Amino acid sequence: MSGEPSDDELEQLREEKMEQLRDQAQQEGGGNPREAAQQRADAQKKAVLRQHLTDDARKRLNTLKMSKPQVAEQVESQLVAIAQSGRIQGKIDDEKMEELLRELTPDSKSFDIKRR
Repeated sequence: MSGEPSDDELEQLREEKMEQLRDQAQQEGGGNPREAAQQRADAQKKAVLRQHLTDDARKRLNTLKMSKPQVAEQVESQLVAIAQSGRIQGKIDDEKMEELLRELTPDSKSFDIKRR
């Protein structure tokens, strides 16, 4: 074994984790189903990001989350969508993350001046 789990193993681990989360939610006495669904979605998002981002890229995303939480949420959603569609080959490193952030965030320095 090379230390890298195969896609089948990763999928099996995800399913086991989801099953644990379902069991935990049921044991808590039928809490809010919307809240449980949100927790499952967050756990899945974190797992996908952990799988596809290097440590430096995750640090950059966390820094962005501290300064601009709405933008960071959009970026995370985009990354999860890209990962789930299978368009990510390998891991996203800090340089790729910086490039992606430039593409996804609007240029806040540009503005129009209208003269009368």
